[in-house]
Amino acid sequence: MAVEPQAVLLHTLRDLGYTDVKNGCEIGECGACAVLLDGEAVNSCMVLAMQADGADIVTNSGLGTMDKPHVIQESFADAGAIQCGFCTPGMVISTKALLDRNPDPSEAEIRDALSGNLCRCTGYGQIVDAVKLAASRLAGASSQREDARSNSKRGRELDSSNRVLESGDQTKVGGES
Repeated sequence: MAVEPQAVLLHTLRDLGYTDVKNGCEIGECGACAVLLDGEAVNSCMVLAMQADGADIVTNSGLGTMDKPHVIQESFADAGAIQCGFCTPGMVISTKALLDRNPDPSEAEIRDALSGNLCRCTGYGQIVDAVKLAASRLAGASSQREDARSNSKRGRELDSSNRVLESGDQTKVGGES
């Protein structure tokens, strides 16, 4: 799309309907407008739209939907880290960038990664808990994928209750075998 030379990514995204990119401070201090730009969390109010030409841009809504939320979004809800919700999209984006580069961060690393995001409601405790929960869930999902790959290499698969089935085993609906 054609944009004015001075147009910032924040306003361009919002003009395109991405209202999950929040307009907070417009000076790069609050993190409410954070997006992933080629995998790195950036404050979109500090990026000219022209600088993002050809880049991969992901907003919070690009991670998941209401029907199928991303693990990070679900973890924020489950940990009570969403309160008013204004800072949540930016927090989720910062969390995604952190966990992509460090899947098992310490609390200090979590707090450092979120230091560019301001929240007026939670006191950050629930947010840190949400990041830890997301990291744990993502590690568990990764572990389950590894187990499934390992089992399939040995001619095994898992049934719906995660029991290992040897090749040739049969299970009936309702758990009977």
